[in-house]
Amino acid sequence: MSKIMAIAKKELATYFKSPIAYVVLVLTIVIFNLFFFLIVEENREANLRDVFKVMEFLFIFIVPLLTMKIFAEEKASGTMEFLMTTPTTNTAIVLGKYLGSVLFFSFLLGLTTIYYFIIEFFGQPGRLTIVSGYLGIWLEGALFISIGMLASSWTKNQIIAAISAYMMLFLLYFSTGFIKYFSGTAELLIRYAGTWSHAENFITGLITTSDLVYYLTGILICIMLTRLSIENRLWR
Repeated sequence: MSKIMAIAKKELATYFKSPIAYVVLVLTIVIFNLFFFLIVEENREANLRDVFKVMEFLFIFIVPLLTMKIFAEEKASGTMEFLMTTPTTNTAIVLGKYLGSVLFFSFLLGLTTIYYFIIEFFGQPGRLTIVSGYLGIWLEGALFISIGMLASSWTKNQIIAAISAYMMLFLLYFSTGFIKYFSGTAELLIRYAGTWSHAENFITGLITTSDLVYYLTGILICIMLTRLSIENRLWR
């Protein structure tokens, strides 16, 4: 556990040393603030439902920029080989890097909690619905990070890693658009595989076991595949 935390701290520190991370952080907050005030001004409602929907969509574009370097940069610089020869297990390496990325994402998302206090000052928002919405967005972000990390483990090129992550995230997000071409079991599987319906439940204040299992299972599968990927010399 100590090795996982050490790698997580190193990964987190890497984000705060990267100018790209700061650019992404500042642009994200600026865009979120803009949409927040536009949505509140338009809806005149004390809730964050539409804000959460915007966050969900924008994180599809933001997360791959944060995850593209996780393993690709290590491979390009040659430090990946050194890291894998240390006493640290491959599982600890993957979990540590994933945890560090999730912590940075959590920091970014945490900056938006000011929105709650703003609408609390002017109205009476549904507190449990907002908490549920933040939980859903955090879980979705954690899933997106695991997908981005998996894509980064496939290549030395950060651009290719980002593009691969974009393709997978867009497929998951827009998969419900293909439902009309299927029926029966295939329709149910596509509907369940898509991220939109699961996040929508959290945003509306509905927390179900099915949605929790979806996110946690997806994260676990991506972490396991990432571990296999870094062990397989074909991906190096």
